[in-house]
Amino acid sequence: MPQAEPAETVAAVRRIVVMGVSGAGKTSVGVALADRLGLDFVDADDLHPPANVEKMRAGIALADADRMPWLDLVGAALADAGPPGVVVACSSLRRAYRDRLRAAAPDTVFVALEGDEALLAQRIGGRVDHFMPATLLASQLAAYEAPDADERAVRVDVVDGVDEIAATAASALDRLDPPWD
Repeated sequence: MPQAEPAETVAAVRRIVVMGVSGAGKTSVGVALADRLGLDFVDADDLHPPANVEKMRAGIALADADRMPWLDLVGAALADAGPPGVVVACSSLRRAYRDRLRAAAPDTVFVALEGDEALLAQRIGGRVDHFMPATLLASQLAAYEAPDADERAVRVDVVDGVDEIAATAASALDRLDPPWD
């Protein structure tokens, strides 16, 4: 009897979006989480077309017509990730935006960074050379929709330092059901 060919092993790809409003630490925490998990890192801010960046720099909030093509690029970055995976820093403030990302990469999980408005404003005020002005924080907080119970997401307070937040996020991801790995 012929011997069966061994089944091809498909390497797991982790797809994580670190989300939240401006000042929550998406990039810093995303980099630290990617390092901790041995994954690549992509900052979705780098995928914005120049027109979006100029609007935000001028203090003009993006409309969904501006945002959707950008979210498609972010979704493609998630979908195209190879093993072992990728961490993407992306605001993903509304459920509809997260749904759009999941349409491209259904196994994406989210780490929602949340914090006090005063702390977030303080962090934004301390930034140098960032296109997102503090004046847009209020509109982002108003637009923010925390992940629902049916979304594969963890929520993490940003009161601690970057390494502590990344460690908390990694631990929370490990407890997701079904298991993260």
